[in-house]
Amino acid sequence: MSGLSEKTCIPCRGGVPPLTAEEIQPLAAEVKEWSVVDTHHLERTVKFSDFKTALDFTNKVGALSEQQGHHPDIYLAWGKVGIKIWTHKINGLTESDFILAAKIDRL
Repeated sequence: MSGLSEKTCIPCRGGVPPLTAEEIQPLAAEVKEWSVVDTHHLERTVKFSDFKTALDFTNKVGALSEQQGHHPDIYLAWGKVGIKIWTHKINGLTESDFILAAKIDRL
């Protein structure tokens, strides 16, 4: 499993630049199920066989997000959950975004 999933998200206080494309590359390689969109956010859709299972997964992502203090946008639909992660305070990506993605992959 990814070393990122063993780390803890660090709250961003702002005042730091978002990661560059070069800085994103090695982190993205550790969360292969995720797409990096315009060097701005991470995106993934997870498919399920029914609504209840998708809802259960959504609740697990929510609990993990609360525990990490890092909150993605979560879109629940029948049989799928879409997730977008970025650091709102800097309107871009930080290492914590990749840490959360790796932790979600372990759910």
